[in-house]
Amino acid sequence: MSRPASPLFAFAVASLGIAIFSSMDAVMKGLVLALGAYNALTWRMMAGIVASGVPYALSRPKRPSRAAMRLHLLRAAVSAVMTLLFFWGLGRVPMAQAIALAFIAPIIALFLATWLLKERITRVTIIATALAFAGVVLILFGQAQAQLGREAFWGAIAILVSAVAYAWNIILMRQQSLVAGALEVAFYQSLFIFIVFMFAAPWLLAVPSMEHVPAIVLAAVLATMSLFLLSWAYARAEANYLAPTEYTGFLWATLWGWVVFDEGVSLFTVAGTALIVGGCIIAARRRDHAPVADTEAQI
Repeated sequence: MSRPASPLFAFAVASLGIAIFSSMDAVMKGLVLALGAYNALTWRMMAGIVASGVPYALSRPKRPSRAAMRLHLLRAAVSAVMTLLFFWGLGRVPMAQAIALAFIAPIIALFLATWLLKERITRVTIIATALAFAGVVLILFGQAQAQLGREAFWGAIAILVSAVAYAWNIILMRQQSLVAGALEVAFYQSLFIFIVFMFAAPWLLAVPSMEHVPAIVLAAVLATMSLFLLSWAYARAEANYLAPTEYTGFLWATLWGWVVFDEGVSLFTVAGTALIVGGCIIAARRRDHAPVADTEAQI
């Protein structure tokens, strides 16, 4: 289902998707602090069904294939766990640190891509990823100097567990994008994750006040846009090539953390960011583009 496209252009589209997703993180952090992680996510997913469902319906979609529906369900289950843990942790640690901890996901995804998608890891990809990961380590060293308290510690643990789930999610996103269109992916992700969250509704769900509705709608629109762009990019480039774009999210997390939540940026953060950007530039300069593996045979 993939179409010819420049790998470099796909890299740029994926980077834009991450930028929009990181902006959504800032909106969601405010909602998590106000409503709690479960309610913030459940209401965002409900709004996301509308935000993604309208353009999907207007596209006059065909019935999803069995392979696509299986991936929609599987990724929704993984994403439900991933997002709940991540946003619970995000409400307890600075945005920059949360994103930095989540950066272990692309590292794990590189090896999962080799195992599940039969993609090969090139030397350039390894160098780019190692450079970016060194930046993450430097940032975490700087963050360790701060006194963040016990809540921040458990928040960090939740984000690390979420990152493991996100590594699998990156692979599923690649498989999903090869058997389904971007609009279909965005709609079914919102729908199925919402259904998963609704199992806990009798005990946890609460109606938010009207003042939070604009932020919920904004978060849903940003999440839908990001899902669309990432699905488009992953349909046109290998997972191990696009994985380093995840690192650009730190730049946006640092910006929004500072602007919205008055979270400071240390010299360790600046130095680590330089390494991350360097790794992404190296990855983007890779010109070879191996044929896409037969996903249908692997699901």
